Amino acid sequence: MDTRVAILAIVVEQPDKAEELNHVLHEYRQHIIGRMGIPYEKRGISLISVAVDAPQDIISALAGRIGNIQGITAKAVYSKVGA
Repeated sequence: MDTRVAILAIVVEQPDKAEELNHVLHEYRQHIIGRMGIPYEKRGISLISVAVDAPQDIISALAGRIGNIQGITAKAVYSKVGA
């Protein structure tokens, strides 16, 4: 199956939801290239980027599951490489 490379941009506005987020990311660990998190204490949020290489439906499902966690927003940006 063809895969796509994408970045998930995640904004965590409720820090108590981080454990739930990490659980979802762990479920998709085989597709994750790497991740970077930046706590922004001034605003009380965290900004996370997750690089993935997976079929488009997997990326969409991951972004959707993360976005369904209350207090967390997620959007995917796809590379045109391999499209």
